[in-house]
Amino acid sequence: MNSLRNQAIAQWQALSAREQRGLSALGIVLAGVLLWSIAVAPALHVLSDSNNRRIQMSQQQAHMLSLQLQAQALQTRTPLSRDEAIRHLQSLTPAAHIQLTPQGDRVVVQLKAVPASTLAHWLAQARSQAQALPVEAHLTRGTGSVNTPSAVNASAMTWDGNLVLRLPNRSAPAN
Repeated sequence: MNSLRNQAIAQWQALSAREQRGLSALGIVLAGVLLWSIAVAPALHVLSDSNNRRIQMSQQQAHMLSLQLQAQALQTRTPLSRDEAIRHLQSLTPAAHIQLTPQGDRVVVQLKAVPASTLAHWLAQARSQAQALPVEAHLTRGTGSVNTPSAVNASAMTWDGNLVLRLPNRSAPAN
């Protein structure tokens, strides 16, 4: 180790004053680049990214609060009777694509070329208005020609198959 150090000192002293200043300046520049890449650049990146992360976390918090409000609303509502739930489901159901078959505390739903957006909307309405929850699904995805307001004969995803929905378990009110 000492021999390497002695060789380096000897080579340094063999250089002219101009070469020594040039190598010293190069060493300072390299040290500056190293300091920038290790200490300053990552800190600046974190600082510039923090505003985006803060916005994203605010959005997540707002979403979580809305989910909390939905959950509280679902917990405080009065359960429907089976007959009321079936009436709500029947009023929500477009006869052309969706067929309902009540079976005890469940309803079997047969789907025939139901557009994905229609199915999603119908399931949300079935959950909120009829208090029916899906417990089983046997679906096949297909594509079909669906007329939409924005594009006539646009190709959209459709669903075929069966769903089983659980109805609320409160007994019918006595008259």
